[in-house]
Amino acid sequence: MSGSPFANDITPDWEDLVQCVARQGTPSRVHNLELFLDPEIKQAICDRFDLTAGLKQDDPSFTLQREIAIQRFLGYDYVLCGLTGIDMPMNWHMVEDTAENKRSIGRFFIDEHVGPITTWEEFEAYPWPDPQAARSTAMQWYEDNLPDDMCVLGGLTGHFAENLSWLMGYETLCYALYDQPDLVQAIATRCLDIDRQVTEQLVQFDCVKMVWGSDDMGFRTGTLISPDDLRALVLPGHKLLARIAHDAGRLYLLHSCGNLEAIMGDLIDDVRIDAKHSFEDTIVDVRDAKSLWGDRIAVLGGIDMDFMCRADEHSLRERVHQTLQVCMPGGGYCLGTGNTVANYIPVDNYLTMLDEGRRFT
Repeated sequence: MSGSPFANDITPDWEDLVQCVARQGTPSRVHNLELFLDPEIKQAICDRFDLTAGLKQDDPSFTLQREIAIQRFLGYDYVLCGLTGIDMPMNWHMVEDTAENKRSIGRFFIDEHVGPITTWEEFEAYPWPDPQAARSTAMQWYEDNLPDDMCVLGGLTGHFAENLSWLMGYETLCYALYDQPDLVQAIATRCLDIDRQVTEQLVQFDCVKMVWGSDDMGFRTGTLISPDDLRALVLPGHKLLARIAHDAGRLYLLHSCGNLEAIMGDLIDDVRIDAKHSFEDTIVDVRDAKSLWGDRIAVLGGIDMDFMCRADEHSLRERVHQTLQVCMPGGGYCLGTGNTVANYIPVDNYLTMLDEGRRFT
């Protein structure tokens, strides 16, 4: 390993992480948590710090061993893993990536106008995945080989609102809520059944200690569809997944972008999420979120993405320190970005955020 950017060494402790998210008292140290890291960020860190030294690239488990090496080096107590072979075809568009850690294949976006399902005929013809045929090869490897001080965050599951807009196209969905509500309901029901079976399989693995639901439901000033439509079509799915997780003794974490003020009561009291992730300063500062909801759920991440990209080192350290001062007492907070470690975030800023977390006492 080529040096370290961190002032202090830490050892993973998944049990303390789970207790922190469950708000069972102030943890012994800061825990880090992200929805995911972009592959370009992982590669840049591997290259800079020679994290794959000693690993054999022709080993079938190389990518999984590499993931453990990355996560331990960065100070995470977990790896993220889900089932595979359950992808659903969507209408994608590709544009050139302009990030510093450029994605060679470009950046892909869902068609917001028209998706693959706009009629009953397309619904019937759609190649719906069979969740019982989902592959768990990686999960089984982690079950057998993950170090005892780490756990798996199982996911990402629960894309109920996203799948409605992706499968129909957001514009088409908005019309269909009025013109074809039966078709919208049929898609929602089908997606719920798939994610139910996937989540039931995830919690069969002992290494999975928390379940990640991921479902962007809002934009800067409100929800993408009406709160009532979310209550009818989307929140029942998350409620079911949360119940599956809770019945298996796991926590249910929800990532969702956007302004969800209109449904936060539903998410906390009815869906019964254990934690909310994704905060941006133009909607609600995570420090304010801790005051608003921190006595009922954990709040995760929240170092604003725009700030992560633009801040100098001093400002970034100050912001992280202030956030930890507000959010750490009592538990229920993990340090992280406001969304994901995207490939356009400067690697040095990301490492600075993690280092300041290690310095916090």
